[in-house]
Amino acid sequence: MMFRRGALLSFKEIVALTRQAVRFGIDKVCLTGGEPLVRWGIVRLAAMLSEIPGLRDFSMTSNGILLAGFARDLHRAGLRRLNISLDSLDPKRFRDLSGGGEIRKVLAGIDAAVAAGLENIRLDCAVEFSPDETDARQVAGFGRERGIEVRFIRRMDLRQGRFWPVYGGDGGHCHRCDHLRVSCDGRVFPCLFDDQSFSIRRYGIDGALRLAVGHKPATGLRSDVARYASGANP
Repeated sequence: MMFRRGALLSFKEIVALTRQAVRFGIDKVCLTGGEPLVRWGIVRLAAMLSEIPGLRDFSMTSNGILLAGFARDLHRAGLRRLNISLDSLDPKRFRDLSGGGEIRKVLAGIDAAVAAGLENIRLDCAVEFSPDETDARQVAGFGRERGIEVRFIRRMDLRQGRFWPVYGGDGGHCHRCDHLRVSCDGRVFPCLFDDQSFSIRRYGIDGALRLAVGHKPATGLRSDVARYASGANP
């Protein structure tokens, strides 16, 4: 889905939202997407967020394709944790799964992140059913060779609300979920699998956060908007 430039949250709005979220007791924030590295000025935004008092864990998810050109500057800006998507090591398979991506660029991005000093790097590998699949086993071996943690995430059905626990990490446990998601146009979602959201531009930052926390469902059902909800992810 395309957004008009004026519809995107400004850096000032993202920082203000994050500051208020921290006041609410949220101390972990992840920049996700989409792909956050395509946002102009992303290093400056990372520096602004890393300076917020009380923010204990500041991370980013990336497909890794542009990472080689950003890793060192992101580390200097204060980013300490990075999740990189890696679903296959086979160039053709990777190209097919990623819609045309080049595995060599992702591997160069991983190497650049390690060289930059980003010590907490994690690889996220999507699987159809289990980590025993061929691509998953190869990614697992790649992670072991480099001392990088690998998580295996079973492909979700966003429209039907079908999802499963993450192999090798947290996720998929509704009864203890404490996440909110914020879209790039300022809507706060109580749940990734629920279309209900509260815009910070309609309710204000404080109001939208309170409404989202107050309407967090016991479990998600389905989502038509999760495909493109992106932005700061408290």
